[in-house]
Amino acid sequence: MPHVNPLSRPPSSTRNGAVCARALASALFVTTLQWGSAVHAAEPAQAAAAQAGVTDSPREQSLRRWDWGQREFESNCAACHGRDAKGKGPLNDLLRKPAPDLTQLAYRNQGVLPMARLYEVIEGGSIAAHGSRDMPIWGRDYRIRDAEYYIDSPYDPERLVRARILALLEYINRVQAR
Repeated sequence: MPHVNPLSRPPSSTRNGAVCARALASALFVTTLQWGSAVHAAEPAQAAAAQAGVTDSPREQSLRRWDWGQREFESNCAACHGRDAKGKGPLNDLLRKPAPDLTQLAYRNQGVLPMARLYEVIEGGSIAAHGSRDMPIWGRDYRIRDAEYYIDSPYDPERLVRARILALLEYINRVQAR
């Protein structure tokens, strides 16, 4: 089978409509490469942590420090879904329909996290223009924010949005109740 870049095709074109683990891993690898220069800047902090008795490896420390999916969740989702993703955020009372408990998504789907459906809900491209929806259309929001940030730099907005959403989905996968 020829190699196909998983970031160059929409999730709906993957087998059985699910975003496969290989696509998620590839997207996170690209994301890690983008943040790679920041890891080298953290080396003096790692030496200080070693003197303080912190035993995590430098790789574990840098992954924890640069957890893009968790940062996306805390800055965009926690207000409604809560920091623990259980649907009890401070803005939840203002919503027409309560935010769902994101830690139970796999449990309610026979142990499988519905990645393709989550991707579509977060990206928001398939939502009707005048439908009722409390959740922001993050795909559009990410494109706007990225355009403002990369105003004079060449970048691929679709790939960047896809990487951000896949990082967020990876974090949601990690907070699933086991």
